[in-house]
Amino acid sequence: MLTEHTQPTPMKYLTLLVVLALFSGCQSADKTETDHDGMDMAHDWITLFDGTNMDQFRGYKQETMPANWVIEDGAMFASAPGQGMDIVTKDTYTNFEFEFEWKVAEGGNSGVMWHVDETAGETPWMTGPEYQLLDDAAFNDGMIGKNSAASNYDVQAPSEAVTKPAGEWNTARIVVDGTWVEHWLNDVKVVEYEKGSESHAAAVAASKWVGYPTYGTTSTGHIAFQGDHGEVWLRDMRIRRIDRAGE
Repeated sequence: MLTEHTQPTPMKYLTLLVVLALFSGCQSADKTETDHDGMDMAHDWITLFDGTNMDQFRGYKQETMPANWVIEDGAMFASAPGQGMDIVTKDTYTNFEFEFEWKVAEGGNSGVMWHVDETAGETPWMTGPEYQLLDDAAFNDGMIGKNSAASNYDVQAPSEAVTKPAGEWNTARIVVDGTWVEHWLNDVKVVEYEKGSESHAAAVAASKWVGYPTYGTTSTGHIAFQGDHGEVWLRDMRIRRIDRAGE
């Protein structure tokens, strides 16, 4: 039993609670989610598209969204592909983890690019590396190649074929952490590379991009989706920024 001299006072209780709260806060701040070396996932997810509006996007080199991008059943839909239908995020991103779902019609073809600089080219692919979106069964006799879905388009083929048939939803994830890049498709990591490495430079030199000096030269920029190649649906888009360790 506590005596009159040992019984804690309300002030002592308050001090103890403050100390405990500060200790707990320090533990929470130190506890971050880490994937690749140096990747700090402390940032919250930002919703880019929730099925109700396209406020986070605009047309490439345009002030507003192209009229033929519409919302259909909770998805952004390029309903009439053609010139002027490429779109970009309003914000720019450097190091990030980006997740979304996509599907294409039979024979469909699209792509998502990142680190896109609107001042350096007439189209997003003149600067931004591309994660390919494709109906694989309709191309290359269905064989896997460096233009297949989830490829580093025309540079590096995916490690395996995990694409769902045209008309079905696929889940995609792109990680850009400094020069390290990962492509995920339907929960499988199918591409990884070190941008600017000797092997990556050789692969670019052997691709169609060898004739485009601005390709892959940017280190920050917009995320872009092609809307000029074919019908494509996008939904459940979210992104979070990555803090580089030591920066």
